[in-house]
Amino acid sequence: MTNLIKSDRLIYSMSSENKPALEVEPGSTVVFETCDCFQNQISSSEQPIEKLDWKKINPATGPLYVKGAEKGDTLRIEILKIDINDYGVMAAIPGAGIFGGNIGESSIKILPIIEGKAIFNDSIYIPCKPMIGVIGVAPGEDAIPNGEPGSHGGNMDNSKIAEGAVLYLPVFHAGALLAMGDLHAAMGDGEVMVTGIEIAGKVKVKIDLLKNHEIRNPILEYEDKVYTIASHEDLFQAVKTSAEDMLYRVIRKLHMDINEAGMLLSAIGNTEICQVVDPKMTARFSMPKWVFK
Repeated sequence: MTNLIKSDRLIYSMSSENKPALEVEPGSTVVFETCDCFQNQISSSEQPIEKLDWKKINPATGPLYVKGAEKGDTLRIEILKIDINDYGVMAAIPGAGIFGGNIGESSIKILPIIEGKAIFNDSIYIPCKPMIGVIGVAPGEDAIPNGEPGSHGGNMDNSKIAEGAVLYLPVFHAGALLAMGDLHAAMGDGEVMVTGIEIAGKVKVKIDLLKNHEIRNPILEYEDKVYTIASHEDLFQAVKTSAEDMLYRVIRKLHMDINEAGMLLSAIGNTEICQVVDPKMTARFSMPKWVFK
């Protein structure tokens, strides 16, 4: 049986105070129906972006209560399928993103999705690679707006959180309270102009629980790599924490000392950037899966 959470069950911050939209047992399959990051407010390139209701930005569908999940456990989320709508939205916004200081006037672009490609203009068709921008659990501290990433997940804008990936999130509260939204039809690492190709859609996931298995930050498996993910106001600190998480993973799993483990990371590991435009920036560190076998 597949469970459904519809897009009328929205939250705007990750919090232990959010009331569950659905409760399931570990091992369940759930479909999250999502809005785009503007809560589907944009339907025309002629709309003034300044007229949007900015209280409705980055909505996430949920939360999902996973029975038996407790602080100190880990939630395992297998992303089985991402279906996207037939058009996406992009925007240029003065003061936002890396180029925000150079933008004098806002603009909106509507991108039709045709046969798996986003139509950017008459000559550029972008292959769609759907991914999840916001996915997280209730954090250990106070409520955190969906636009901000952290150890709980949130707005990581990680292009590898895509169909076929497995995401691991730490559990801080009973039930975990998982929510997700902010899909992209495609997004470049960094998301330098603030938006990817923002789009509504549906995400089908399988939820499992690793009891008494504690992690401090999100971990991801995608294709042939394992990623450790960290967010911080300082990009260098995000890079450092993501690398340290991988370092200690290698030490623990391969029984190496810190010198040998560090050299291995430097030989075959990669620092990668997820996004640099949120209140906290997000980095990931990748290692090939074969090294852990």
